[in-house]
Amino acid sequence: MRQSLNPWITSPATETAEEETPDAYSPPAAVISAPLKGMVEPDAADRLACRTMTGSAALWIIGAHGGAGESRIADLLGARATDHCWPVLQGESKPRVLLVCRADMRGLTAARSTLTQWVSGATPKVDLMGLAIMADAPGKSPKALRDFAAIVGGGAPRLWTLPWVEAWRIGDTTTTASREFQRFITDIATLATDTTTSNTAH
Repeated sequence: MRQSLNPWITSPATETAEEETPDAYSPPAAVISAPLKGMVEPDAADRLACRTMTGSAALWIIGAHGGAGESRIADLLGARATDHCWPVLQGESKPRVLLVCRADMRGLTAARSTLTQWVSGATPKVDLMGLAIMADAPGKSPKALRDFAAIVGGGAPRLWTLPWVEAWRIGDTTTTASREFQRFITDIATLATDTTTSNTAH
């Protein structure tokens, strides 16, 4: 996959220092906060469908593909999963959403197509918080996948990369989340309740 095919040009976000105090810490800054003019939407086969949802939620979780971890992240955050669809809510113009994918090539490619759909303006009006990439296996991802993840993440307002949790594999949901997950949970809780993060454009 050539980097020149990436529809957005950004530099991967730098990591914050581990020594930062809680008072000094803030969630990652938005890189692209709204769809961009002139972007071409993906082919119909590569787009997520739109679905009218009943009820409401502070945050909706969208899996870019099957097995993305949509339900797991929704449970972790106390959010609602959309079953791989863009949510359309009656009486609420811009639901807050979080996109989730796995860190393998299939997952990252699906996330790129989904983000291209959003950035081209071919989705319902949503407030996209960012992309969470969940590890697809124990250990460190191959460099090619890490590089591709950085490129794909450049098309989202914010990017989180989340580690493998072995306990979840055997159904243990009581294991305390790692530091990365705790930081992620804090980020999302802050962003989901902060009215200043809501996008002003489609």
